[in-house]
Amino acid sequence: MKATIRVRTNLKTKEAKAKVHKAAEEALKDVIIAVQRDAKAGSPVLTGNNARSIDLECSGLSGSVFSTSGYGGYLETGTSKMPARPYVKPAVDKHIGSLPAGMKARIK
Repeated sequence: MKATIRVRTNLKTKEAKAKVHKAAEEALKDVIIAVQRDAKAGSPVLTGNNARSIDLECSGLSGSVFSTSGYGGYLETGTSKMPARPYVKPAVDKHIGSLPAGMKARIK
């Protein structure tokens, strides 16, 4: 799962634009961390390898949560022989709505 925020403003000052940009970065990082935490908790457990392999990256207005287990995508989407057992999408659905409030709380 990769999330990218595009912030467009009609603000006239560089300081205001910078403040909005920083608030968006911080709010996105909080959301990505929460998604990673819930994805780990919701990952199907047989050995726990997939849950341990769930990692994140945040850079500017872009962030990702991903599994390096080699089979995390198959668990998420299923195969012809195995039903889907989503663990990332429910975490995203739970936390993505908190992004605007997180930005608003940081702009003072």
